Amino acid sequence: MNQVRLLDNKLLLETIKPTDRYFFSMTLEYFQHDLVKPNSIEVRDYQISLASEAKTQNSLVVLPTGLGKTTVALQVILDILSQKKGGILFLAPTRVLVNQHFEFLKERVLLDDIGIITGEDLISKRKKLWINSIVCATPEITRNDLQRGLVSQEQFSLVIFDEAHRAIGDYAYTSIATSFSNNVRFLAMTATLPSDKQKAEEIIKSLRIKRVLQKTDESPDVKPYIQETKTEWINVDLPLDMKAIQTCLKIALDERYSQLRKNGIQLSVENKSLSALLRVRQYVLTQNRRSAKPLFTAIRITYALNILEAHGITSFLKFCERAQKKKGVGVKELFEVDLNFMRAIQLSKIAQSKGIEHSKIPKLLEIVAPVKDKVLIFTSYRDSVNVINERLNEIGIKSEILIGKAGETGLKQKKQIETVQRFRDGQTKVLVATRVGEEGLDISEVNLVVFYDNVPSSIRFVQRRGRTGRKTAGRLVVLIAKDTIDEVYYWIGRRKMQSAKSMGEKLSKKLEDHEISTESLDSFL
Repeated sequence: MNQVRLLDNKLLLETIKPTDRYFFSMTLEYFQHDLVKPNSIEVRDYQISLASEAKTQNSLVVLPTGLGKTTVALQVILDILSQKKGGILFLAPTRVLVNQHFEFLKERVLLDDIGIITGEDLISKRKKLWINSIVCATPEITRNDLQRGLVSQEQFSLVIFDEAHRAIGDYAYTSIATSFSNNVRFLAMTATLPSDKQKAEEIIKSLRIKRVLQKTDESPDVKPYIQETKTEWINVDLPLDMKAIQTCLKIALDERYSQLRKNGIQLSVENKSLSALLRVRQYVLTQNRRSAKPLFTAIRITYALNILEAHGITSFLKFCERAQKKKGVGVKELFEVDLNFMRAIQLSKIAQSKGIEHSKIPKLLEIVAPVKDKVLIFTSYRDSVNVINERLNEIGIKSEILIGKAGETGLKQKKQIETVQRFRDGQTKVLVATRVGEEGLDISEVNLVVFYDNVPSSIRFVQRRGRTGRKTAGRLVVLIAKDTIDEVYYWIGRRKMQSAKSMGEKLSKKLEDHEISTESLDSFL
């Protein structure tokens, strides 16, 4: 149990346990420690509070984007190092994020043996890197090297799981956690909890969490460090050309739903959704094979319709090009027989030749053009990233893209880091990013964040929004196309945000009442 008390002009953080050598002496602006570079860490009471509690048992720290989860982790790291208990393993889901943590620690911690390990390193090199006191690594390579015996679990006393909301299913975090003994301290961190109770509890069980430590934008000790973010929901109408294409796709989809219902598949005609189709997939494959063609065709049409409605003509046509090249049930029928789907493609090509993309594009340009400071635009689809970037450059706005590394068109780690750095330095005014820009990256403060598409995820919404409104007042603009998937996602998102807000309290109560067992994963797995 830690105590924080005011002493003259210093905050002194003391640990009651005499065996604990952890000791901080802090000025009003920076804290001091013999392993920390002077004047490198600003004193924030909420970070001290979270870190002091996280030292004593496995904890899940929930702290909104931009409020310094890595600084909280650093204080726990210093506690372990001061006690000379063993090494530190700092995990993050992407190479770029791992590199960010590595750079953060190298710039602030007065240790020479801080290492970074990713899939780009050869085995011979990794053997040497694993010996460092602090190792920053990606989860996949960590899991593989633990299984190979390249590194021993016994050398670590603390494992940090950044973006801990990923610790569900067969993600590498879960198997890594299982491989460590109960003597190893776990620190999990995330910007927000899942809205789904089952997923939230799975994270707690997977990472053997004993305590949920949550701060929100409304927490009294957090409020001084954030500014108000004004959110604007801007609706646009689809142009008539796009509505015609939308109608063709909906007719094609209705035909598949009719076939599926005739075959005994219970689906709502009023509330068509991709998730509903995906839920019956396993049943169809095992017990209703005659429904395979209409089901998988319906899934493809739904994807196509959602992309058209939320992203535009070019993204829709690109999706169709890729889908047509793949071999699968119903592909040939869809592209060579289905008159409605074929008509939708034909109308899209005509619309594209007329310069029609999506009504969001002119609205986006209208919003961004007068802004003098940095702007961050989020979109979930790579094809729309390229369209947006091209349109911005066409009107003389310096813009770059930030996408993941997968595929031929992906950005490798070095390019991602360079792109983010140019944006930080102000060389680039606008950064157009996919999901890789949402999760943890220190992209820097921006005055305006735009959601080109809406997301039905409380986690992704919070991560996107958290890029603005920290040092100065922020502005968030969400573009919504009327009568489309955007509106559906809006209502889903609102419901999930409300559920996520109360999830921390619910989990804490269950842990206190011992309703969630985290002692062993054998029964859970």
